Amino acid sequence: MTLLKRYVLRLFISLKYITANVVDRNNGRIVATASTVEHSMKQSLECGRTCNAKAAAVVGEVLAMRLKVEGLDRGQGNGIHVNVNKEVEKKGFKNQTKVWAIVNGLKNNGVKLILDDNENDSSHPSYH
Repeated sequence: MTLLKRYVLRLFISLKYITANVVDRNNGRIVATASTVEHSMKQSLECGRTCNAKAAAVVGEVLAMRLKVEGLDRGQGNGIHVNVNKEVEKKGFKNQTKVWAIVNGLKNNGVKLILDDNENDSSHPSYH
């Protein structure tokens, strides 16, 4: 049985770090990840005590490049699902800018995203 929403974007945002993962829900594994914890990214960003939207955008861009290398920038045709409202709700309203920076970083680098505004109404996802 294959899931309709096979590839899903999951975000982890704290004051100091930002991590974005794309999870393959068929086998429960992370297929691509990017984080400000990574040495190469940490050196190029000035996160200091907190990471900002600029750092979040870089995380989105790096994740997009890694998805392209894996051949998953199109989510194997269906796209990668993200529920922005749910991610903002989980992370708190203060992090809304960071969530959108990651999403826009992915979209601007050619990743096909399917924005699921309402998790319960999966019959009408908006394609962007």
